[in-house]
Amino acid sequence: MNYNKPLVAGKLRRWETYLNNYRLPAWEQIPDLGLYMEQVIVLLRQYLDYLPPELKEEEFITSAAINNYVRTKIMPEPIKKRYYRIHIAYLLVICTLKQGLSIALIRNLLPSGHSEAEICKFYTNYAARHALSASYFVQQVRTVAGPILDHTDTTPISTEQTEELIISSAIIGGFSRLLAEKLMLLADKDLSSGGSIEKLSGKDRKKT
Repeated sequence: MNYNKPLVAGKLRRWETYLNNYRLPAWEQIPDLGLYMEQVIVLLRQYLDYLPPELKEEEFITSAAINNYVRTKIMPEPIKKRYYRIHIAYLLVICTLKQGLSIALIRNLLPSGHSEAEICKFYTNYAARHALSASYFVQQVRTVAGPILDHTDTTPISTEQTEELIISSAIIGGFSRLLAEKLMLLADKDLSSGGSIEKLSGKDRKKT
């Protein structure tokens, strides 16, 4: 495959601008009117407009998936088939985390209670962390793609080859997901129960 450097650089700069300005809605900005399923799906697609049209899947967010989250008690049930601010906040967190974690693991990160105050605090902190992570990601991409973007801020894995940028991004994404999953396995454990022991040359060694 051949990639046009000016085209790739332009796309990267536009995406950088988009992500630097992108924010999940603040708690107060989320509608609390009682929306029906179809309205919720439209709203979520507007909030989570990550993908360009040529990559976007029409079924990015489905009623079947939302019904499954409710059925498996990952999120609160709608009230008389209407979804309020609490429900939409849950869905925003689930849909964004789903890009890097399984639903089974996401369940463990969500609030155990459904009080509005608890969910408001959790969501507000999550939205702030989401913005910080997006900013960090932009900085890392800018550094790795330094030769493509014609600036001198580089690292050992910086490249002017688009194929290498794609491969590095995929590898880093895989490592990031693995790290998140490994850390979640340490919940409620200590040094005696959270690690494995193997014998090496007659000595016990703890594996991290």
